[in-house]
Amino acid sequence: MKIAMIGTGYVGLVSGVCLSDFGHEVICVDRDPGKIARLRAGEVPIYEPGLEALMARNVAAGRLSFTGDLAAAVEGAEAVFIAVGTPTRRGDGHADLTYVMTAAQDIARALTGYAVVVTKSTVPVGTNRAVAETIRAANPAAAFDVASNPEFLREGAAIDDFMRPDRVVVGVESDRAREVMAGIYRPLFLRDFPIVYTDLESAEMIKYAANAFLATKITFINEIAALCERVGADVKSVARGIGLDGRIGAKFLHAGPGYGGSCFPKDTRALARIGQDHAVPMQIVETVIQVNEAVKRRMIDKISDLCGGSVNGRVVAVLGVTFKPNTDDMREAPSLTIVPALVGAGATVRVVDPQGLREGAALLPGVTWAEDPYTAATGADCLVILTEWNEFRALDLGRIATLMANPRMADLRNVYNRDTAQAAGFTGYEAVGR
Repeated sequence: MKIAMIGTGYVGLVSGVCLSDFGHEVICVDRDPGKIARLRAGEVPIYEPGLEALMARNVAAGRLSFTGDLAAAVEGAEAVFIAVGTPTRRGDGHADLTYVMTAAQDIARALTGYAVVVTKSTVPVGTNRAVAETIRAANPAAAFDVASNPEFLREGAAIDDFMRPDRVVVGVESDRAREVMAGIYRPLFLRDFPIVYTDLESAEMIKYAANAFLATKITFINEIAALCERVGADVKSVARGIGLDGRIGAKFLHAGPGYGGSCFPKDTRALARIGQDHAVPMQIVETVIQVNEAVKRRMIDKISDLCGGSVNGRVVAVLGVTFKPNTDDMREAPSLTIVPALVGAGATVRVVDPQGLREGAALLPGVTWAEDPYTAATGADCLVILTEWNEFRALDLGRIATLMANPRMADLRNVYNRDTAQAAGFTGYEAVGR
């Protein structure tokens, strides 16, 4: 099956590469000629474990290609995926659909035969019908259906999520469109992965509801963590105790500096706005957004308190600034709130991150980038673990304590524990909820 993938960002590139590995002919389209040139040269513009090798294999097999010519890519395609950005619109929290609607207009002009136009981007309820209206207005003679096929990819584990999904959600309204979508995902159907067919509105809502619920779990355990600190409980024990309840589950119950990334902040804000627009306030979601911002501020206070009440004049070594490990994504990362606050309060901040420099250099002005944790810690007054990369889980804490001017640790991911830190020579140690 020939597939056109409009957009080569995180969702579009991962989806296009994985669909080509299913055996489909996939042409990925992007307006940026520089990005297309890099992709054709085999350079992956994002960091995602396993993606570079999988892309190279399918390019070599002739199933995957890259172009800036949307019309050529759409010609003869049975499905055209829209996988462009839907950032938060400034001022009101709505998802900005500019790129989606521009793609719809471009697709309309390029359609010459029947195709299913599939929205892969996360979009508010009603967007797929708006896409259909846009295409009809631009090309009244076009033969097409629309489908909603939201993605559920975790950065750092996206390939496995695509190849072995918990479920695939497909919103369609015609038998012909359903048949095309069934053909696309036939390799997953044959391996008994659940494929949920529903209407357009339900498919759109499923993505927002899922992300909002997960963001709520994270925020809930972070509030519990704050209470644990006051009453002397251990949030890790609490999380394990409640997570073993099958009705709750253990995932997304890890206390930390708040959620970030490309999905949870944007999607919770968009869902809150959708509720307000329809006079059904999403009070839980609105509170989750507020609490998550408060969690980040609490982490700043925790670091300041550990440094004696102020970081002014202190040297702070920060381990990890991407929003999670195994990605170079800095979007809405807690570090973008915490690190500038430390710099603004007068701290000298050194940063170490295995993949964060590419985006972080521009996003975190005023910091020094170090090659490794030991270099960053030399002469430092506080060590902050902000992202739980694997290479930060087995540090030589004794060596680091010796290198530091004042061996204190703000372990904002609960990687270690107080006894281990103190045994290594740390005179101050603060975790989250412990």
